[in-house]
Amino acid sequence: MSEDAAAAASAAPRCGFVALIGAPNVGKSTLVNALVGAKVTIVSRKVQTTRALIRGIVIAENAQLILVDTPGIFLPKRRLDRAMVSTAWSGAHDADLVCVLLDARAGIDEEADAILERLATVRHKKILVLNKIDLVAREKLLALAKAANARLQFENTFMVSALSGDGVDDLRRTLAAMVPAGPFHYPEDQMSDAPMRHLAAEITREKIFRQLHQELPYQSTVETDRWTERKDKSVRIEQTIFVERESQRKIVLGKGGATIKSIGAEARKEIAEITGVPVHLFLFVKVRENWGDDPDRYREIGIEFPKE
Repeated sequence: MSEDAAAAASAAPRCGFVALIGAPNVGKSTLVNALVGAKVTIVSRKVQTTRALIRGIVIAENAQLILVDTPGIFLPKRRLDRAMVSTAWSGAHDADLVCVLLDARAGIDEEADAILERLATVRHKKILVLNKIDLVAREKLLALAKAANARLQFENTFMVSALSGDGVDDLRRTLAAMVPAGPFHYPEDQMSDAPMRHLAAEITREKIFRQLHQELPYQSTVETDRWTERKDKSVRIEQTIFVERESQRKIVLGKGGATIKSIGAEARKEIAEITGVPVHLFLFVKVRENWGDDPDRYREIGIEFPKE
């Protein structure tokens, strides 16, 4: 191939889906946000906060990377759990590349071991990403990388800190070089294919978890009921927080409505930063018993309703 032909080939656009697979709380959402350079997924101290395949979109090295942030893979107990795990594996099988995240502190624990075993059935090229490397000694990192590569064939191994950004640029460049040649799937200025209504609901859900991570269980969800653009360019948003019991509703409201006001203030500020316009956010809390068994709720948050 001539130099001109090689240059033309390298300049040709590339585009592909990259799935991030890992146990709960290994840092998948934080890594997506670091790769994109903006907030597109919910990040919480609580595990299992990502329920649907929310895609972040990155332009790098004349390539478009569509990042599929899958739910953390864990032992499912409830119907919602089974739906989340099924969604995660479908994301891995449908992607062009699979990034396998391991928590460098936890190493290959029981959850990571099960993931590595099942990943043998995924035929796509796999990249190993050891996250939270700033918390682990170098000797342990090298031993972990060696042990993981002995279990599964990885194309590359990266050591990163998604929180600080260390190593993220190298990972982004490698992903850009590995995705297949082809035209971009999305406009260049689009960061996520998640509708803004859904992203706004995710932001509010994150604020609930941050404030009530000890009191409130996972049987809660947020839906954006109305999104009205006003003449003054501001947006009026009405959202409903659904819980399963009256006692949970009281927890979300707080004494004199203090908790719900605080949640609303934090969510409104962040939604305004992302949309770039003033936001008027109105939150309502309702009890919906056994919403975890309602197919309509699963469709609302973007995952398949499991039959069993």
